[in-house]
Amino acid sequence: MPASVEFHTGVVDPVGFACRLLRKAYRSGARVAVTAPPALLAVLDQALWTFSPQEFIPHLRRPGSTDQAARTPIWLATEADAALGPPVLVNLGAEAVESADAFERIIEIVGADADSRAAGRGRWRHYEAWGVKPRHHAAS
Repeated sequence: MPASVEFHTGVVDPVGFACRLLRKAYRSGARVAVTAPPALLAVLDQALWTFSPQEFIPHLRRPGSTDQAARTPIWLATEADAALGPPVLVNLGAEAVESADAFERIIEIVGADADSRAAGRGRWRHYEAWGVKPRHHAAS
């Protein structure tokens, strides 16, 4: 089971929030995997190139076990695979992470709309069933 699970809820712009979170992680030297559906990953990929004109956040889509993936701090993937990758996972998807025990830290980003909130509640219950007490951060 992960050492910690955090929920950031009521996030009006999940992609923008993820960009700022990933920038902070990159600056601190952290390695992070991000999971989401393919269409959302495409939007995030583009946003990481454009959200801050003076910065670049190194990231890789569909990482494998290559040297390039090992050197890249931010991984964008449709499924979590901690065996090959970073110890921190950011989940932008609606589904709970099945291999949650393989990560040291999981960060769940929950949008402000009703569907996102309902999916977030389901993921919260999923982690509680694993015996993890998630921490909650409400967007201001």
